[in-house]
Amino acid sequence: MKNEIKKFLAYNGRVSITCAMTTELVDEARKIHDLTPVSTAALGRLLTMATIMGSDLKDEEDNITLQIKGNGPIGTMVAVVNGDMKVKGTVGNPYVDIPLNEFGKLDVGMAVGNDGFLNVIKDLGLKKPYIGIVPLSSGEIAEDFARYFTESEQTKSAVALGVLVNKDGVKSAGGYLVSAMPDATDEDITNLEKNIFEAGAISRMLDEGLSLYEIARKITGDKDVKIIQENIDAKYECDCSEEKMKKALSTIGKKQLKEILEEDGKAEMTCHFCNKKYTVSKEELENMIKNLKEENKIIEFPNKK
Repeated sequence: MKNEIKKFLAYNGRVSITCAMTTELVDEARKIHDLTPVSTAALGRLLTMATIMGSDLKDEEDNITLQIKGNGPIGTMVAVVNGDMKVKGTVGNPYVDIPLNEFGKLDVGMAVGNDGFLNVIKDLGLKKPYIGIVPLSSGEIAEDFARYFTESEQTKSAVALGVLVNKDGVKSAGGYLVSAMPDATDEDITNLEKNIFEAGAISRMLDEGLSLYEIARKITGDKDVKIIQENIDAKYECDCSEEKMKKALSTIGKKQLKEILEEDGKAEMTCHFCNKKYTVSKEELENMIKNLKEENKIIEFPNKK
C-alpha cells in the first residue's frame, strides 16, 4: 500500500505516534500541478502533514486547512483534508527551480522562505472554526509544525516530513508525528530525541522498505510499540464540481458578471486544486445575473425636523 497511516503508543502509553506513507498521493499532486522537484518536496510535505492531522478527524464533514505563506519564490501553499481522508493541495508557483542546498539536497527552506506564517484552520462543525497561527521557523515545514504543536496546542511534539524525488517522480514520501502525553517523563523525552536523531530521514527509511510499524519502533527505541489504529487510507481527490464553481462565480456580484458577459460572452474557471476547467455559457451567465438579488444601494433618509 502506497498511501497508509497507522497510529501507535509507546513507552507504556506515555507517547503517541502517527506514521504516514504518502508516496502515491504526493506523486498524484506532482502530476496534476506539473511540479518541479523542489515544489514536489515542499507541497508533498504539507500534504503529508495534512494526512497525519486528518487521521484524527471524527466526521466526514470535518476538515482541516493548512496554509503556509512564506517569503520564498514558491509563494503560498495550501493543503486541505476532510474526515473521509480525501486530500488536495495547491502551490503558488509550481515551477520553482533553485540550486540544491549545501548538503546536495532539495532546498525546501529556501523555496518556502523563513519569514511568514503557518496557519491551521480546523472546521469541526462548531459555530466557529479553530484558527492557529505561528511564525515560520525555517520554511522546512516539519520544524514549523513542531513549533505549531508546541505553541498552539501546548503539546511537546517531534515532526518529520520527507519526499524523495528521482527522474521518474516521487520515489518515497511520508512523515510522522510523535507527541508526548502529559505523564511522559524527562527520560522519555531524552530517549525519543536520541532515537529520532539516529533513525535518520523518514523518506530514506521508507525507501529502504521499512514498514510504518518498524519506523515507529526505530524512532522511539521501544520494541513493544502497540498499534492502536491501522488501515487508514488517504488519497488525493478534489471535491470541486460545476455547481460549486458556479456558486463561487455568482458571489462576485452583478457588475463584474455583466463585464464578463460583455467582454467575453462566457466565463472560464479553473480549479486551483485539480486544474479541472469549467465553462459557463452566455445563457447561463444571463440567467445568473437575472437571478441575483439587486446589489445593496445606499438609501438616504430625510432629516427629522
